[in-house]
Amino acid sequence: MPSSEPMPPSDHDHSKAEPSEAKELNFDQELAEVERSLHSLKERYVQIERDQQEQAQLQQRREYLQTELEQSAQPEWKAELKQIQSRLDELEFHLESRLFTWGSLKEPFWQIVRFGGLGMVLGWFLAFAVLKQPQPQPESIPPTSSSRQL
Repeated sequence: MPSSEPMPPSDHDHSKAEPSEAKELNFDQELAEVERSLHSLKERYVQIERDQQEQAQLQQRREYLQTELEQSAQPEWKAELKQIQSRLDELEFHLESRLFTWGSLKEPFWQIVRFGGLGMVLGWFLAFAVLKQPQPQPESIPPTSSSRQL
């Protein structure tokens, strides 16, 4: 008489379940990584916008102070102008460093290394192949009658 209890999964059935669970786990990990990258990108975007706005305001203030300084030399304006210039330099550095990170330059760097190295190897191979071929020797030219008379 057949048993009414469900049969436990065999080892064969268990091995089929593991890859799908592993794929699902990998997908979840990759999705979480994409979400973190997106969040980081949003934060950088907001910071860049904020820095650009501050940079524009400081540039306007600097221009105003420079015109006022030409008309009347006040020492507090010179100090403020120096502070504004140092802050503008700092903002420029932050904005530039946001554009060029190792992550953004990593792929082009490795492509240059890969294709540059491949070009060098091909160049060495071609140079070796050309140098290995026998060089044609110039044929000896028999002396002509005009050269004998000299």
